[in-house]
Amino acid sequence: MFRFFRSKETVKCSSNVDNLNNVRCVASENFRNKKKKYLKGKIEDLETSRKIKKNIRDFYKGIIDFKKGYQYRTNIVKDEKGDLVTDSHSILTRWRNHFSLLLNILGVNDDRKTELHTVEPLVPEPSAFEVKLAIEKLKSQITSLDQIQAELFMAGTKTIHSEIQKLVISI
Repeated sequence: MFRFFRSKETVKCSSNVDNLNNVRCVASENFRNKKKKYLKGKIEDLETSRKIKKNIRDFYKGIIDFKKGYQYRTNIVKDEKGDLVTDSHSILTRWRNHFSLLLNILGVNDDRKTELHTVEPLVPEPSAFEVKLAIEKLKSQITSLDQIQAELFMAGTKTIHSEIQKLVISI
């Protein structure tokens, strides 16, 4: 019969592995406890927003976010050379340079001056009164694609309404 003898090095390695496994178990348990504590706090926040603040909209948004779980986001952009940039200031300058090159093109003809020939009759430009009526008919709690709340348009003055009218006309 063969006997297996453990050398001192084998005993050291196995004790290191056991220590590593123990540390991993403790760390995993610690992370689980922190996650439970965090989730419990989120649930309590949702309950207080529903009961005390009576804000049902935020309550349901919170439930949807809670169901999704953690959404990992990174702020990494490649610079002109192809290197990864993680610094927020460098990222902003990279985007600024990118869009300035993309949008600031010299020598482009102004297409707005060309005459349009269409089959459909052209729709008349909206008057200031029509724009004001359209803004008043907006539903509250609605957010446009550019994340501007409808209440901001409703609370606007004549100047804002006229600027919106100019924008609609230019479009």
